Amino acid sequence: MIEEVKIQEKKLADYRKLMPENLKLELKRLAEKLKGKKIVHINTTSREGGGGVAEILHGIVPLMRDLGINASWYTIEPPLKFFEITNKIHNGLQGKGKKLTKAEKDYYLAQSKKLSKHVEKLGAHVYFIHDPQPLALTYFSKKIDPSILRIHIDISNPLQDTWKFLLPYVSDHEKVIVSIHEFINKDLPKKKVVVFPPAIDPLDAKNMPMKKEYARMILENMGINPSKPVIAQVSRLDPFKDPIGVIKAFYIAKKTVPNLQLILLAQNLADDNPYSKKIFEEVKKHTKGDPDIHLFYDPKKMEYENDIIVNAVQIASDIIIQKSTKEGFGLTVTEAMWKGSAVIAGRVGGIKIQIRDGYNGYLVSTINHCASKIVELIKDKKLRHTFGRHAKKSVTENFLLPRLLRDHLKTANEVLK
Repeated sequence: MIEEVKIQEKKLADYRKLMPENLKLELKRLAEKLKGKKIVHINTTSREGGGGVAEILHGIVPLMRDLGINASWYTIEPPLKFFEITNKIHNGLQGKGKKLTKAEKDYYLAQSKKLSKHVEKLGAHVYFIHDPQPLALTYFSKKIDPSILRIHIDISNPLQDTWKFLLPYVSDHEKVIVSIHEFINKDLPKKKVVVFPPAIDPLDAKNMPMKKEYARMILENMGINPSKPVIAQVSRLDPFKDPIGVIKAFYIAKKTVPNLQLILLAQNLADDNPYSKKIFEEVKKHTKGDPDIHLFYDPKKMEYENDIIVNAVQIASDIIIQKSTKEGFGLTVTEAMWKGSAVIAGRVGGIKIQIRDGYNGYLVSTINHCASKIVELIKDKKLRHTFGRHAKKSVTENFLLPRLLRDHLKTANEVLK
């Protein structure tokens, strides 16, 4: 029921130009205390492009190893029914959706108990448990200790029935990490909560430099005309990402910019969301067969690897949209900002600590507001470039992998005291 993820080697030395000297020294000091310790990360999917958690772990686990730490990563593999339930839990923790039935709660706990028997055999000194799916398994084994729960979503205002059910299992962890202070739930003791945002790997294939001409050629091969204005949202199909809201904003903006094109890059890469196909069909209906809306969902139909496509779309598009109505952090925003793109995003969650409205991007709250900012930026190339320059500087200083590695090592040291 669990499987170890094969890790590609990474060297911290390759990031030296992206780290200030004090961070290099701090990483060395923190890692020295963890040498000989076994650290295990647990989550649901390891597929690159299958979500921000997987991408983060593909970065920090090999760098932990490079620092001399015995780090590994395992994914859980329960039945599909388990993921159908945890999808409801995920939504419930963000304050949406329906109550869990007693049968669903019982099934979730029974599967968590089964998973715990496999995880306890790993014999780690520290366990990082990522998100709601494996959240409860530590409760069923005293051997899975100390554990650190890393919640990547907003748990500040959950459905009370969902939260009341999960609180004993959340509280069982030594520490609970959230991305921003706004996500802290008042029911958790302050000493238990740690706050730090995620980050991107600047040396990942998706984030490496790509010539704009090559990026535009890829878009052309995807059926998009790069000589006409292009806006894009790179995001899985999830109601909280508001793909239908993006389409509506596009239609409004198109009244002023008639040759505007929209890319919805929504590749179905994660295997822990059984409802994405249903959302795809709903989104497809809203495109109304418009030839200027390009909806991508099936990675098997693509000529290029997903990382290459994401990179090309984020570089070649005139504007990147992330019109989320709820957001843990929004790593697609970080990626686009790192590439110097102009970004319009929802005024929610961790996006608000990335974008300074009117300085390195725009924050929007409504469809009409989003549409008006699309028109403004399409007409003002100089402003797009200014936003992009400021955006890249902000990511360089705050949201790159070495800083995130530091925060994980620091938290691991704290629970081992």
